[in-house]
Amino acid sequence: MLGSTHGTLTTDFRARVEACGETPRTAVHSTAAPSAEDAVALDVSGRPLHADVPDLDRFFRPESVAVIGASDTEGRPNTGITRQLLAWAQRVGARIHPVHPTRATVFGLPCHASVADLPEQVDLAVLLVGDPLPVIKELAEAKVKFAVAFASGFAETGDVGAAAQARLTAAVERSGLRLLGPNTNLNAFEAFRDDLDGPAIALITQSGHQGRPVYTLQELGIRLSHWAPTGNEADLETSDFISYFAERPEVGAIACYVEGLKDGRSFLLAADRAARNGVPVVAVKVGRTETGARMAASHTGKLTGADTVVDAAMRQFGVIRVDGLDELQDTAALLARARRPLADGVVVYSISGGTGAHFSDLATEAGLSLPTLTQAKQDELHQWIPEYLNVANPVDNGGHPVGDWRGRKIIDAILADPSVGVLICPITGPFPPMSDKLAQDLVDAAETSDKLICVIWGSPVGTEEAYRTTLLGSSRVATFRTFGNCITAVRAYLGHHRFTASYRSPFDEAPRTPSPSYRKAQALMRPGQQLSEHAAKQLLRAYGIRVPREQLVTSAAAAVRAAGLVGYPVVMKASGPQLGHKTELGLVKIGLTSASQIRDAYRELTDIARYENVPLDGILVCQMVERGVEMVVGVTRDDLFGPTVTVGLGGVLVEVLRDAAVRVPPFGEDQARAMLTELRGHPLLEGVRGAPPADVDALVEVVLRVQRMAMELGDVLSELDINPLMVLPRGQGAVALDALAICR
Repeated sequence: MLGSTHGTLTTDFRARVEACGETPRTAVHSTAAPSAEDAVALDVSGRPLHADVPDLDRFFRPESVAVIGASDTEGRPNTGITRQLLAWAQRVGARIHPVHPTRATVFGLPCHASVADLPEQVDLAVLLVGDPLPVIKELAEAKVKFAVAFASGFAETGDVGAAAQARLTAAVERSGLRLLGPNTNLNAFEAFRDDLDGPAIALITQSGHQGRPVYTLQELGIRLSHWAPTGNEADLETSDFISYFAERPEVGAIACYVEGLKDGRSFLLAADRAARNGVPVVAVKVGRTETGARMAASHTGKLTGADTVVDAAMRQFGVIRVDGLDELQDTAALLARARRPLADGVVVYSISGGTGAHFSDLATEAGLSLPTLTQAKQDELHQWIPEYLNVANPVDNGGHPVGDWRGRKIIDAILADPSVGVLICPITGPFPPMSDKLAQDLVDAAETSDKLICVIWGSPVGTEEAYRTTLLGSSRVATFRTFGNCITAVRAYLGHHRFTASYRSPFDEAPRTPSPSYRKAQALMRPGQQLSEHAAKQLLRAYGIRVPREQLVTSAAAAVRAAGLVGYPVVMKASGPQLGHKTELGLVKIGLTSASQIRDAYRELTDIARYENVPLDGILVCQMVERGVEMVVGVTRDDLFGPTVTVGLGGVLVEVLRDAAVRVPPFGEDQARAMLTELRGHPLLEGVRGAPPADVDALVEVVLRVQRMAMELGDVLSELDINPLMVLPRGQGAVALDALAICR
């Protein structure tokens, strides 16, 4: 779900967070752009808090362009590219300077032997050469601002190509210019229609062909303003273009086809900028990383793969992820053009009861709200619709009126209902004149209403006048060809506006200085080692996370004394730096109630450890905590985003159900609570079969403290696994019964 809810800090919760060295979150909703001072601000881990927005105006609208390797010899690939660049330069008003060492002219223009011979400083250099690396130094000396490298044979080809790309990247960094590519194409220099009005779609693709469906939306009257084909992203990346497009006044939505993200942090900062500005980002994301294949030692590591993290990060910052290119074009088009909704309610209006019922089932299953119209509204509609037809929602008109004014009256009456934000009319097939009149009435109503009207034209032909002229000719009606795409787009539209209406940038609230907890925790870390349970729990204590009463002992007599102090019944566990999951080895004894049981358990645990050749730092004698909901909270490192925080059902259910939610720091209390509602097992926290509700506030507190730990110890903490975290009944807190920590 794209929407997010924001809880408020209770006085007790605020005090406990401050005790851990954190600044409480406020309810301020900030949409202002960061100041120049904020632009260089760093969080507690030394990472930037705001996106660096590149000034790409001169890339997309240069005044002068050098074409390195220009040609006018027919049959050569460079000739076709040069010809297209000349046409593009004429459209944008740029001066073209061909560069080639053996040509005097190219297409009638004077040709220069080298970059050094250019008659003026150019904004953009297009490199039509097999190896762009030698040219980069020349461009730097000529103070060229931007370059585009079409050449392939880099990271996409394997290790040798990746090494060549690394050399290219290093040269670009030294040069001061910005590079698009390599392995890119001519999409940035396409012809965009300039006769279309309204907010535009800005397109970003790593594979040019995958952007074609969005580009061709222009033929349906939908404006496209930019196309950034990022290729291998040796320098300029998807995030740079998201940040730039989010600041452009003409951009109504950003559509992306992403095969792999270059840098997770940059992507989050770019998505944050778009969310601050209310600009929707719609993305198809494909590809996987090695993280998903790695089986971590902790339960938490087994719960999250790379794509799970990417999906969560996108949802966390309001990026709308879709699966297909058809969904990308339809969703981006709707979000770019539709006004902010006045209500979340959806009404389905159709000329067939079966069609209305079918669509309503699908829409409800997808999470759309289909409110029942009031009796007064139903009575009003029955002035024009026979009494025997259902008009509660969906509204069945039994056949749209053709010969008079009643059809428009029905549509206007539905739109006038304050609970209605979207009217959707599925027309499963042309049935003139009824379908023609219905389409025209919907278009006319849309011109006078601030509410969204969507039409699904179900005919596979698509040549009908009602579709080609009436519906597609309207800039106010959103027209779809399938039920599924309409539902996906409308859900994204409503979700986006809910999200941005309450969005608070987590980067504004991210800690910038270490807490007192960090200084305590540093002394506990052991580089390259796994901590014992006892040491891992000390780490949790340092961050104010509650653990059971317990003592670490090294003799049976000490264990008996410890049990008396902790209080019977007790749990005894082996504790050592090489122990991960102790239960499988028989190294946990529960429910011990007497001194004799304590002595027997001590002897058995130490015998097993010797037999298994497992070194121990002692035996833990722990308070037994039984009543509560077992959860798991942990930290893992993602190759792309760095430390991530996971919460899910714990205990024996963790690997059976794999019911978990993940977030990328920083995030606030609202996202911590949203993680819990995403769990299939969330009802357990609310209390089922007579069980009391769990202390969700305490669980949220633990998640936020673990997040603080992840941010502050991210460079030295590889994994953390609190399992089980026993969440006690409401008001009684949460207790970490076991913990595993692995240092980097």
